[in-house]
Amino acid sequence: MAEEYDEREARKAYVRRRQKIVFSITGAILVVVLIVASLFYTGVIQVDQQAKQVTKPNYGVAVPCAAKNEDGTAMKWADNNSVILRVRNGTGFTGLGAAVGEALKDRQFDVRTIDTYTSAKVARTTIYFGVNAINPAYTVKEYIPDAVLVMDDRQDRLVDVVIGATFNDLNSEKEVKKHGDKIKDFEGCQTVDALQKAGLRKADKHTDIN
Repeated sequence: MAEEYDEREARKAYVRRRQKIVFSITGAILVVVLIVASLFYTGVIQVDQQAKQVTKPNYGVAVPCAAKNEDGTAMKWADNNSVILRVRNGTGFTGLGAAVGEALKDRQFDVRTIDTYTSAKVARTTIYFGVNAINPAYTVKEYIPDAVLVMDDRQDRLVDVVIGATFNDLNSEKEVKKHGDKIKDFEGCQTVDALQKAGLRKADKHTDIN
């Protein structure tokens, strides 16, 4: 009987020790969570606002919906060789614009001009386009995932690609094909009329290409 009693007591002691360990670990985790939460709340740890914007469609910039077929269905991506580009280096890295321009040529885009932008401190790569080049701009964007689309008041078909500090690399043809053969609108895209009424950015000086 004494042996059975000792065995039961030993099991109880073992269970109590396990419970203490579990409670100690749980308590420590809760303390860490509370400390981290308080650091965020008090602002000691700050969330990068630019990182937040990555989750927003087109980085929070208003963008027109893509042009549609007559029956309202989505159109196919523009043929790369029909998209006319001017590639501009908006960074302080000499030769970056030329490198990107040549890479876009390799992907069959019609790169007419490669030059230096008016600023060498462009933060985010930007694709500027007008009302007559919405779908071509969407197509270029597929190859430059970090870029933001900005519609301006130009009326011709030229699309400007201004390389910024966020530029990393172009998507490969394989990556682009994963998105299907039909243009997908940005969530929350607006009509051209709505954007024009709100006021469009004045296009940078260029020779019209139609």
